[in-house]
Amino acid sequence: MKIFIYILIAFATVLVVFNATKLDFDHLLEGDSFVAAVCIMAGLCAILALGILLISRGIAAKQQKR
Repeated sequence: MKIFIYILIAFATVLVVFNATKLDFDHLLEGDSFVAAVCIMAGLCAILALGILLISRGIAAKQQKR
């Protein structure tokens, strides 16, 4: 499961980087640039949620060892 989470984090990172190349800073909230901005936010949220999941699984594993 841990490897799968790392793969998802890598995929979300690639998604953020790819969409960062699609941004047009002159017209940030119009057309394709808006879609890219939303996808960047979604990717960052996914990375944050998966990071929290990894930390919580680590804490749960330490609690079970006690």
